[in-house]
Amino acid sequence: MNGPGPTETPPTRPLIVCGPSGVGKSVILKKVFAEFPDRFGFSVSHTTRKPREGEKDGVDYHFAEKEEMQKDIDLGLFLEHAEVHGNLYGTSVMAVKSVLDSGRNCVLDVDVQGVESLRKAFSGGNDKVQFGSPFCVFITPPSIDTLEERLRGRGSETEETLQKRLNTAKKELQILEQKPHLFDRVLVNDDLDKVIEKFTAILREMAYV
Repeated sequence: MNGPGPTETPPTRPLIVCGPSGVGKSVILKKVFAEFPDRFGFSVSHTTRKPREGEKDGVDYHFAEKEEMQKDIDLGLFLEHAEVHGNLYGTSVMAVKSVLDSGRNCVLDVDVQGVESLRKAFSGGNDKVQFGSPFCVFITPPSIDTLEERLRGRGSETEETLQKRLNTAKKELQILEQKPHLFDRVLVNDDLDKVIEKFTAILREMAYV
């Protein structure tokens, strides 16, 4: 079963992909986007952190000044937001609306702090957006040690930043254990090709592709 074609109406449930930094979310999504270029649109998050090497404004993130982003948050222009490692991250109403208006499935890459807020927003908690409840897939590493190896392999983290990310990852995995109801599916990224295959199977099952 191939699911709906690109000219048919896609599911109205936004797709949330979450998991610790360095677990492989971006790689998985890029592979899926390449395989189904007409089916998905990425909701580009806002952040006040500085761009990493190779990142493009409006593609990887909307990079913003903290004062400017906080003002928009206060105006209710964000579905969810959180402060992580001293930087603001958030999903704006317009970022999601632009994807849905294009007739594509809206994909969001948010941390676990944002999952509960997004569920409330999409189920009627935000009067600016009336969409179906999101479908959430949590990507988890085989172990914290494996995650640490991957983060060190990036070569872009200071020791202080790396330890902060590992501590955040531990908290996120605790939330996964404490609030499993927030997540519809959990995938362990112990083999990239296999996890992409499993992720794609879920997308077919839920008629996203």
